[in-house]
Amino acid sequence: MNYLLSFLVFSILCSCQPKELPKNEVIIMGMIHGGHSTNPNYNIEVVKQLIREIDPDFILTELPPDRYPVARKEFDELDTIMESRVRVFPEYVDAVFPLTREMDFEIIPTAGWTKPMNDFRNKRLREIQADTAWTERWAEYQAAGRKSSEALKAAGDSNDPYFINSDAYDAANEIRYEAYNRILNDELLLGGWDNINIAHYWNIEKALNEHKNEGKRFLITYGAGHKGWFLRELHKRDDIKIIEMKPYLDKVLKDKASK
Repeated sequence: MNYLLSFLVFSILCSCQPKELPKNEVIIMGMIHGGHSTNPNYNIEVVKQLIREIDPDFILTELPPDRYPVARKEFDELDTIMESRVRVFPEYVDAVFPLTREMDFEIIPTAGWTKPMNDFRNKRLREIQADTAWTERWAEYQAAGRKSSEALKAAGDSNDPYFINSDAYDAANEIRYEAYNRILNDELLLGGWDNINIAHYWNIEKALNEHKNEGKRFLITYGAGHKGWFLRELHKRDDIKIIEMKPYLDKVLKDKASK
């Protein structure tokens, strides 16, 4: 009798415990934009195979929300994309959009980029380079860029997708971006390094929050330089599981090498 009572009490207590909600999985694949058209190790076919292996439910893209509907309509109706901002990304034009015909994932545009922001940033950078009051600070930024390039060369092969998707790549790039952010972020307003990443991440976080605890898989596809910044923010969340790219790279590249 005591055993039965204890069992009933235990069962009741267990049933009262809150169930752990499923965590979404998040994978960041660092993109090299135009490089996917020229890099034989990380070309469009490799990108497509990686996406197939990852099999995401959502792809969070470096596409502006106001440009995506036009690009989507062009692709669906004309089988091509002419929208000017989207066309600069072969990973979307030649990989992600075509894969929607064989895979079941949703494209979510999350870029904080706008044309006025980009125009202002380019104009202000030209002004800064021509302004003698900025000579020392600009030289410091340029020196950081050179140091970052040297660190990248020392750390790995910039054509290697394993390296592009590594912590070592992020660390070497951080030399450049730390200086860019410290020296130029406030001057470039929304086009500054922290500022544009905040704008990007606001949209990424919005998508993650809208699908919180659904047990879905999210693939974030942005220029590889953004990866370190995003990861620092994503690691602050306790409702997601961050998945490394390496298992998918192993599968795709080892299969490719064996053929």
